[in-house]
Amino acid sequence: MNYRHAFHAGNFADLVKHATLTRLLEALMSDPAPLTIVDTHAGAGGYDLDGELARRTGEAAQGVFRLMQADDAPSVFDALKFAVRKGNPEGGVRFYPGSPTLIADALRARDLYTACELRDDDFALLSQTLERTRGARALQADGFVTAHRPSGQGGRLFVLIDPPFERADDYERIAEALDMVLGLDARACVAVWLPLKDLETFDAFLRRVEPAAPSLLVAEARLKPLSDPMKMNGCAMVIANAPAGVESDLEAICAWVVGTLGDAGGKAEVWSTGT
Repeated sequence: MNYRHAFHAGNFADLVKHATLTRLLEALMSDPAPLTIVDTHAGAGGYDLDGELARRTGEAAQGVFRLMQADDAPSVFDALKFAVRKGNPEGGVRFYPGSPTLIADALRARDLYTACELRDDDFALLSQTLERTRGARALQADGFVTAHRPSGQGGRLFVLIDPPFERADDYERIAEALDMVLGLDARACVAVWLPLKDLETFDAFLRRVEPAAPSLLVAEARLKPLSDPMKMNGCAMVIANAPAGVESDLEAICAWVVGTLGDAGGKAEVWSTGT
């Protein structure tokens, strides 16, 4: 899967990922203790949906464009919709916020955020996105390594892992990073975004991470049956140490995305491993 994010910005998977992200941030920040956040593959920070890369795929048409026109989207999407409107003060949906924008806008004075990106061009844009946000820094580094070497000030650790899936070992590197983060801090909340292509790849990943994280919250949005491993048939958020009370909102996210954007054979489900 060739996944430079600008090609896919604002698509259905972003709706799942970013609505989940804003809900997790809300829950984690209900605790007054400081939060240290590491974003392992931050990308550019925001995307021009009228740019060449986004127009080449047109995936936002069946993603954020549909969301912003919908009257029936559940309230758990409100934070994402607010961020989209904020990024487009003249109206319309030209600019889409990436995870760095959503996280930076949520930071409190006591929180710290490290956004990692290796590509030179995306790192330059990411640096511009974060340069005015206190407590946020862009780091041109391997996010898998940085994930378990955070520089914080106590409180809780939150790691978002969203790799480009351009390398054959990305699943193994995610698992290794998850192992190391939870070895560093057993209470850390770790949210992993995964494409859903075939069931065996997904199940193999869950089996691989089970020793380090025997209890995970899994939110699946299958827009199509997982019958063609050459296509992204859906996506999932896999969360270690999910904050209490987020399950029903994740169910609402997946159900709306699948029901609105999926095929007849789609499926939305939120469940826990180890139960």
